[in-house]
Amino acid sequence: MFGVGSTTTGDWIRAQAEVAGAEGATYGIGLMAWAQPGAPEQVEVVLDLRPDFVSVSFGDIAGPVARLRDAGILTATQVCAFPDLQMAQDAGVDVVVVRGAEGGGHGRNSMGTLPLLQMVLEHTSRPVLAAGGILNHRGLAAVLAAGAEGAWVGTAFLGCVEANMAGPARERLFAASETGYGRVFDVAQEFPWPTEFGGRALVNGFFDEWVGREDDMDDAARRRHEVARRTGDFDVAHLYAGQGVAALTGERAARDVVLDFAQAIRR
Repeated sequence: MFGVGSTTTGDWIRAQAEVAGAEGATYGIGLMAWAQPGAPEQVEVVLDLRPDFVSVSFGDIAGPVARLRDAGILTATQVCAFPDLQMAQDAGVDVVVVRGAEGGGHGRNSMGTLPLLQMVLEHTSRPVLAAGGILNHRGLAAVLAAGAEGAWVGTAFLGCVEANMAGPARERLFAASETGYGRVFDVAQEFPWPTEFGGRALVNGFFDEWVGREDDMDDAARRRHEVARRTGDFDVAHLYAGQGVAALTGERAARDVVLDFAQAIRR
């Protein structure tokens, strides 16, 4: 999977798809529903590329999902709270992704992965993937035992040698032990995310300064964050990661991370 930002161009999507789908490899694309009215090119390009799988989450998913399903593309959405399940089923998605509050990046902060997973499994016959706080084969084994078809994993791969992360960011990641949830970094960047979808990122001084009073953030603070992003000052700039970030202590190859997860199946 690769994710598409709110202002991502069609050319960028095509370039990433060329890499992800090289030699006929299976791949998927993640779209943000709230961004689609302002970026109609994104769905058009995805329909043209015809990837194996498309996730549409965070907002009104019905329109994009209908177009993708009509084109014969498998669809998914992230369910971040139990009421989201009804929207997912009404839209007709093929796969439900249960995303708990432990997960890095954007989502709701309402319920942990395992409680939400159990509730969703009781109320859908669709295939369910679990996301949030799944670090290795032990976490994968737990959600498989609960009834999930598999796991959707992000943070476990952040420290991989293949990850597009500069040296200072990588060092900060491996030293991290705590994450926080809020709208701080979206407000700093003036990203119009719906307010119910905050982000989980590494805690730093800037986060502590503004969490809970994001609407009071001034232009000077926004400029400070922008400078920090350019210069790699992660006392101010953000690094999105899930609660399991403390398990990342050094670089690994993505292959080795996958092989570790595979132990859940072999056992």
